[in-house]
Amino acid sequence: MSAWSPLRHPVFRALWLVTIISNVGTWMQNVAAAWLMTSLSQSLVMVALVQTATSLPVFFLALPAGALADVVDRRRLLLLTQSWMLLMAMMLGALTLLNLTTPWTLLLLTFSLGVGAATNAPAWQSCIPELVPREDLAGAVALGSVGFNIARAVGPALGGLVIAATGPGGAFVLNAISFVGVLAVLYRWQHTREQNALPAERFVGAIRAGLRYARHAPELQAVLVRAGAFILCGAALWALLPLRSKNELGYGATGYGALLGCLGAGALIGAGVLPALRSRLANDTMISCTSLLFGVATLGLAFLNNFFLLCGAMLIGGLAWMTVMSSFNVAAMTTAPAWVKSRSLGMYQLVFQGGLAIGSAWWGFVATHAGLTVALTGAASGLVLGLIAVKRFPLAAVELENLEPSLHWAEPVVAREVEPDRGPVVVTVEYRIDPSRAQEFVAAMQPVREFCLRDGAIQWHLLNDTSDASRYVEYFVVESWAEHLRQHERGTVADRAVQDYARSFHVGAQPPLISHFIAENVVNPRTKTGA
Repeated sequence: MSAWSPLRHPVFRALWLVTIISNVGTWMQNVAAAWLMTSLSQSLVMVALVQTATSLPVFFLALPAGALADVVDRRRLLLLTQSWMLLMAMMLGALTLLNLTTPWTLLLLTFSLGVGAATNAPAWQSCIPELVPREDLAGAVALGSVGFNIARAVGPALGGLVIAATGPGGAFVLNAISFVGVLAVLYRWQHTREQNALPAERFVGAIRAGLRYARHAPELQAVLVRAGAFILCGAALWALLPLRSKNELGYGATGYGALLGCLGAGALIGAGVLPALRSRLANDTMISCTSLLFGVATLGLAFLNNFFLLCGAMLIGGLAWMTVMSSFNVAAMTTAPAWVKSRSLGMYQLVFQGGLAIGSAWWGFVATHAGLTVALTGAASGLVLGLIAVKRFPLAAVELENLEPSLHWAEPVVAREVEPDRGPVVVTVEYRIDPSRAQEFVAAMQPVREFCLRDGAIQWHLLNDTSDASRYVEYFVVESWAEHLRQHERGTVADRAVQDYARSFHVGAQPPLISHFIAENVVNPRTKTGA
């Protein structure tokens, strides 16, 4: 399958093109903000705070933004965030053109743009599986990386020209205009959200549900751990490339730009070969091989002094980085069902940005005290050691899970109407098991426990009757009646296979007996209050 095949889908193609334009505007914005701050303040701290203001919102908003994208209509949320960023960029442009921008105004509006970008990201990535079929998903993610690298190559250079011609204010205004195309495509996108009779999840409850899902989802944990281990060490190349280029090799801005260009060109090549690699190699094998390649590129940055050889190493590094990160991104998208997808992507974004920030700071500290060569060699060694996580946290299971909704739980029988907020709710499932197969049954119930807890249960137990060895009771607790009904909708085809296997051990004449209990408000006769 061609690397460009996702572009045959009209909405994805239109969004991809306007996103490149918008990202070019964002890179122009970043260059102009840093340049303007050097004119407004001589403080190195204030200059550094421009980057902090851009990236800090991700740390605070990644998970809340993911929860919000799962609770509300994603298209409307994207229209809101894109409009917010347009407004903030236009305000910054107008103030700058009128010479009214102060250092703190610049930081505040830059932070506001970062808030919009952080809120936008999980919803944006969650929409990709709606725009292309599953077989094109990896290619779509790779094309997203291609577009980002095109913007990274063009944006700073174009920003420099605009600043020279009109000043930073012109770059800010052009960035604001770049959001118009995205808004136009989103407005015309005929997105239909599934109607649900249940009340929408509350925001705080949605965050708790997302954290609970991550706690009991080994496949998502594998993606987060593997990505975090790679990024913590991979950040060294990005953080130390300018220092190695300028301070030790003596390259000017042109040489540094050429090395960045080679990283971008390598990413473009990686996007072209990724479909072929995915068709020939398992995900774990491909990530392991390209992680080693990135380690080789990091060692090349440490020891190569010849400019052309170093360009070759950066070309390899760009290819490896794009392949690894696209693979993790696809895994993060496919490891969670639709109801929690944005929250999972929010957690992935948090790990990605946090890993870059922590890794960059750590390897910068090592370079300061032990030298660039030691830091880069240590980072490359860390990339190799990180492959140990492959056996403990494999991604093979992620590729095999069928997370389409199954709706295999029968609607609970109720004698009276139950208010959605009533709770807690206790559900019991009674089994009859041949005592000679009891250990097999208990083992089969372990994955049942996992999917019950990640889909909404706050407690889960398997009980055995002390007076009857063949009687087992599955017992789990859910916060409210509405949350239990959501459990019915969250079950996947993979969950159904797990449950069917566990219930195959049941030997009773009738199917397992399922009962639902809801807490009553028992009044304390002394205080006349609920106990």
